[in-house]
Amino acid sequence: MPLLTIIGAGPGLGLEIARAFGRRGFDVALVARTQARLDSLVETLVGEGIAAHAFAADISRPGSVTEALRAIRDTLGPIDVLEFSPADRSLATVDVLDVTMENLQPQIDFYLGGALTAVGAVLPDMIAAGEGTVLVVTGGGSLNPRPSLANVNIAAAGLRNWALNLHNALQPKGVYVAHMGITALIGGGHPDAEPEVIAEALARLHDERRQPELHYVAYNG
Repeated sequence: MPLLTIIGAGPGLGLEIARAFGRRGFDVALVARTQARLDSLVETLVGEGIAAHAFAADISRPGSVTEALRAIRDTLGPIDVLEFSPADRSLATVDVLDVTMENLQPQIDFYLGGALTAVGAVLPDMIAAGEGTVLVVTGGGSLNPRPSLANVNIAAAGLRNWALNLHNALQPKGVYVAHMGITALIGGGHPDAEPEVIAEALARLHDERRQPELHYVAYNG
């Protein structure tokens, strides 16, 4: 079975991404900080007939991410699809006029630094095999920035830029990299903002392997 690994798995979008790929015949490895939450997600997915496994790691501790990805490879085999969408609500967000290096650096370390660690750990195997997919998911502020979330948007924009550069560099090598920016209140009532709808759109990016980017917009007004 092909293997999907989700970095930043949770009970909303992450669970629905696991389901979307599980319906496509994928086994799933879930990576997040809290083992108890991961175990609950695994129980849910296994109950639905999806082979799922939990690996605890903290994006703010790069070594733990590298160890988790190594454990996944050693126990489940090479990762065919890596999806990166962690979030840390404890990081303070600030207005554009209040951005400093002190409040920007933690966002860069978490989002861009986390991706550099996670994606960097799987790319050598994908390049050697001449196949594989990396899906990077951010908020829509990476494309259309909001002044009130300025420091997060700067980090997300850097991550988007890197993902698009990877797409261009790796496409000739058979590795597909794509970015999805989500402008939506996920689960907020708009039918197109439901997690399962967004997850299906992300899975279709992998199925089609054409677009380097999708700006997914679903909001009222």
